[in-house]
Amino acid sequence: MKKTAIIFNPHAGNKKLTEYIDVIQQILLSAYSSVTIYRTARTGDGAALVRKLISEVDVIIGAGGDGTIYELINELCKHDTRPVFSIIPGGTCNDFSRAIGMSQDPLEAAKQIADGREEIIDVGQTDQQYFLNFWGIGMITRVSENINPDTKDLLGRLSYYISTVQTINNKESFQLKVESEENSYEGEAVMMLVGNGPFTGGVRAFFPKISLQDGMLDVFILKEASLETFLTMLHSKVSKKAPECKDIIYFQAKSLSIDCIPEQSIDCDGEREYVTPSSVNIAPSYLTFIVGDFPE
Repeated sequence: MKKTAIIFNPHAGNKKLTEYIDVIQQILLSAYSSVTIYRTARTGDGAALVRKLISEVDVIIGAGGDGTIYELINELCKHDTRPVFSIIPGGTCNDFSRAIGMSQDPLEAAKQIADGREEIIDVGQTDQQYFLNFWGIGMITRVSENINPDTKDLLGRLSYYISTVQTINNKESFQLKVESEENSYEGEAVMMLVGNGPFTGGVRAFFPKISLQDGMLDVFILKEASLETFLTMLHSKVSKKAPECKDIIYFQAKSLSIDCIPEQSIDCDGEREYVTPSSVNIAPSYLTFIVGDFPE
């Protein structure tokens, strides 16, 4: 029987996770010798708890939204010894919990964790941070910036779609230089997205080959946002084949060097802390997760 810690953000998403947290604890106690709940009050509390608990517990569970998981993972990945990790989804999009097949019902997700199925997962890494889902610049960053917090609370995932439509009408290009082991690009772009997980904003991104266990990053460069490119992206998503369009570049890589003129704000799993230039690489088989219906 293992010792487990739940790091719980009571302010995540619509705050409904608060209603279930005690029941979640009881469900987990059917499988683990101890389950302790640690509540966070502000940014940084989660990382501090990871540092405190990392040598004391066997499993750390992040209970919250994508921002909560980002904070916990970025602390956990810094350490040589890393407990098993899992997620109780409680945010708006819950991208990585979807990627590992966790139920979006918190009580069902707790039952999945109690079942204890483990998988070793790749993690994206930059010169400043780690990511589970994506690293992006250009339109993807402005979509996130344009979301009204009140609209996000009210409409949830729909707020991302509304912001996307608004951003398409105000697209701005930049000069992009990308180099990898086998591919390179230098020219104009409106967006670059580097994926480790398949979900962005609660929906599947346009990565037909993506896997959390292949030791590769999926790279998507959009040179121009037009009706043709978006129809191609839609077809690629439906057919699960690489997109074929003069304004779309898609390839896989283990490491990337990225520079832009002018410098671009970086969106890393929904968090915007840094700007280009940046180096991005995959850390293969880096974290052990308790998963649900994985792979989907």
